[in-house]
Amino acid sequence: MAKFTIYFKDKAIQSYIYDTGVVHIGRDDTNDLVIDNLTVAPAHAVVIVKQSGCVIKQLNNDHPLVVNHEKTKEAVLQNNDTISVGKHTIIYSTTESIAPAQTNNSANKDVDFLNVKLESKVKIPDANLQVLDGQHIGRILPLKKSMTRFGHAGSGVIVISKRKDGYHISSLESDVNITVNQQPLADKTIHLNTNDIIIIDNISMQFYLES
Repeated sequence: MAKFTIYFKDKAIQSYIYDTGVVHIGRDDTNDLVIDNLTVAPAHAVVIVKQSGCVIKQLNNDHPLVVNHEKTKEAVLQNNDTISVGKHTIIYSTTESIAPAQTNNSANKDVDFLNVKLESKVKIPDANLQVLDGQHIGRILPLKKSMTRFGHAGSGVIVISKRKDGYHISSLESDVNITVNQQPLADKTIHLNTNDIIIIDNISMQFYLES
């Protein structure tokens, strides 16, 4: 299991445990680990939790990811690693699964709740982007991964994340003109709905869920 404990001014304020899955960290309230501070990006980082270990990745170039006091874009987490996010600190620790005979009812309920959360992520329908113009008009771009990246540095880079409540889009370059339904994306994270139109590098794409 992976445990994430959030600290502010050396005081623990929240703690979460995950068996496996994708853990989103950021200021936006659609994240799994929400840190409500302007020094934190709406979509700051993502952790891929597997039985074999955890990998953390930076999501926003304007908000650095700092692991053990060093800036990085990606890192394999080790027990007791320190993740600095704005003015907050997240301590990552590994914890072994406890045998059922040793758990109490409260602990069992917590594990059951986490399992339900993980299952709900799996049940989210797949989605696609369809290119509406340009030389690749009609092309279907599947969004089957937990995090899909599109675009090119300088002309616009977006990340579409598959989360427990659906699909969310954010930009890795807030100074580039990227729009969703003709509204600038900038540094926001937006929940996508079927038929939303995304324009990046003057290419229009339509988002839709598979039936």
